[in-house]
Amino acid sequence: MPENPIDETDDDATGPVTGSSPARRHHLIPLVVVLTAVVLGLDQLAKWRALATLVPGERVDVLGSLLGFELVFNRGAALSIATGMTWVLTLIAAVVVVVVARASRRLGSRLWAVAFGLLLGGALGNLVDRFFRPPGPARGHVVDFIAYSNWFVGNIADIAIVVAAVLVVLQTLRGVRLDGTRERSLEPADPVESAGPVESTERTEPAEPTGPAAREP
Repeated sequence: MPENPIDETDDDATGPVTGSSPARRHHLIPLVVVLTAVVLGLDQLAKWRALATLVPGERVDVLGSLLGFELVFNRGAALSIATGMTWVLTLIAAVVVVVVARASRRLGSRLWAVAFGLLLGGALGNLVDRFFRPPGPARGHVVDFIAYSNWFVGNIADIAIVVAAVLVVLQTLRGVRLDGTRERSLEPADPVESAGPVESTERTEPAEPTGPAAREP
């Protein structure tokens, strides 16, 4: 059966169209901008507070050993990966920000818009550290302060990026595109074909004999 793109309103398919309207796309761009600004602001505010109140290397338990605060200056990516490639990570983060910002113009799905806003805010939060914190531009260390047991230490930007990744996977599994369309069959199955051949319940009477055989002996 043919597959047809379906638009969704509030991420629910409602009818056959070729894509989301320009008005809907323009309506979602402010959502991306607001979420980006909120995540970036919260991330930088939390880092400023951590720098003002925490001592590097000293852990403050919040939920026993499961969750606490510990100030760490991360030169690498998550889990301190690639600690000697800070400038490369800065370049990658900058490219991600540009690509996501450009792709935002095609958004027609609210959940995709939320994912993009969280991703942009998180990427910018850590990118600001790379550019403006010691030891220098493009080589700055990211401020991490949320300690998850003895596994790793992260920040608000990392949380936003993880949530964004979960939303991206969810939308991908649902088959929802950036513009809010998805592939779904519109033609219902033929009930007669699906049920198979129908047996007739009408009784057939034998035909009356005609000709010589019909006359009595």
